[in-house]
Amino acid sequence: MDQDLKSLRIDRSLKRDAGEPSPWARRIIVTGVLLFVLLGAGRWIYSMLNRAVEVDTARAVSQQLGGAAKANTVILNATGYIIAHHKIQVTSKVIGKVAWIGVEKGDRVKEGQVIVRLEDEEYRAQLQQARGQLANLEARLQELLNGSRPEEIAMARANLEQARADVNNFGISLERTRRLVAEKVAAQQLLDDAQARYDSGVARVNSLDRAFELVRIGPRKEQIDAVRGQIEQAKGSVAFFETQLSNTVIKAPVTGTILERVVEKGEFVTTSFVGERGAKGYVVSLADLNDLQVELDINQNDFARLGPRQKGIVTTDAYPDRKYDGFIYEISPEANRQKATVQVKVKVAAPDSFLRPEMNASVAFVSEEKAAPEAAAARPVVFIPASAIRNGNVFVLLGDRALQRPVRTSGSTPQGIRVDEGLIGGEDLIINPPETLKNGDRVHRRNPA
Repeated sequence: MDQDLKSLRIDRSLKRDAGEPSPWARRIIVTGVLLFVLLGAGRWIYSMLNRAVEVDTARAVSQQLGGAAKANTVILNATGYIIAHHKIQVTSKVIGKVAWIGVEKGDRVKEGQVIVRLEDEEYRAQLQQARGQLANLEARLQELLNGSRPEEIAMARANLEQARADVNNFGISLERTRRLVAEKVAAQQLLDDAQARYDSGVARVNSLDRAFELVRIGPRKEQIDAVRGQIEQAKGSVAFFETQLSNTVIKAPVTGTILERVVEKGEFVTTSFVGERGAKGYVVSLADLNDLQVELDINQNDFARLGPRQKGIVTTDAYPDRKYDGFIYEISPEANRQKATVQVKVKVAAPDSFLRPEMNASVAFVSEEKAAPEAAAARPVVFIPASAIRNGNVFVLLGDRALQRPVRTSGSTPQGIRVDEGLIGGEDLIINPPETLKNGDRVHRRNPA
């Protein structure tokens, strides 16, 4: 029977010899497949995050804007962002919990308007304590200035007279004791005691005499000056705590619009930024939206075309039909080495409610030239490569982001596709944009311009 059972067993070594891979071989194959998949996914993610694109510039031809007397010839186009000239983060000078906040995002506030109140019980208590200390010192100074009261002088004089009477009595007793000792009637010890009482009485008279003189003259000038100094110090403490108490009421430093509100009732406010979930370093941010600028990075190769107070026409992607006059207000004193650009800020002469900080904006810098009336009526004409258009849109390279813009074209010419709306010329366009490219994707130039 045992021999028959052994004959029925499967010989696994024969099965491997027949072509089945070993367990180690299977593990190596699976590991290789997984590694290949991970490398492919990593390469795809890297290419999506760091895709290189070819860039061309939208060309403007015969760009003239203006009236019948003069024509504003566009000499340079640049894109950037609208910023508030002065954006203020309103901070607190003291720490405490928010007891009341009276503004919302977008509210208009006037200079000096109360926007936040902090809990002030501790500051009121500190102020009351400082005022009490000041009152105590002022009373002490008045006491010194008034000098000793008549009753105090009379008491000092009476104590002195009493001491003198005691000394006279001690002197008589001393002489009597001295005679008795000389007659050998009394012991020497009695004489020593009488002498000691007399000497003590004389010392007490001298002490009370000086005390009487001090009470009669009054306090020293140095004592009065010392108390006066303490009073000045106490007044400083009172002024400090009054300031601390007034600082619990936070007011708008300028007239403007609330851009951000970062605190709520019950939240803790500190004098330095702690964190998003901890104490807040500021309560609101505001800016004067009637004082807006466009921040631009001008290529160093184009910087020579511009000058101080250079005029420009400002447009935005959100409202391309609205144009605003502007001029160069600020030029950075140093260039950006990495970008090879110079930062320029263009002041918008008359902003309105359509302009918002952080909007994309374009500036067409112009120079005034004499022009004939018929030439002044010419409109800007922009030409772009046909390969830059995808489904009626183009992608503009702004920094390291691809921004999608709709355009309206009116036919093809030897110079390229004519664009009537959507571009002003000078924008960096992405050529042959990939189908996977979306608005706001991060890209970089394949061949830097």
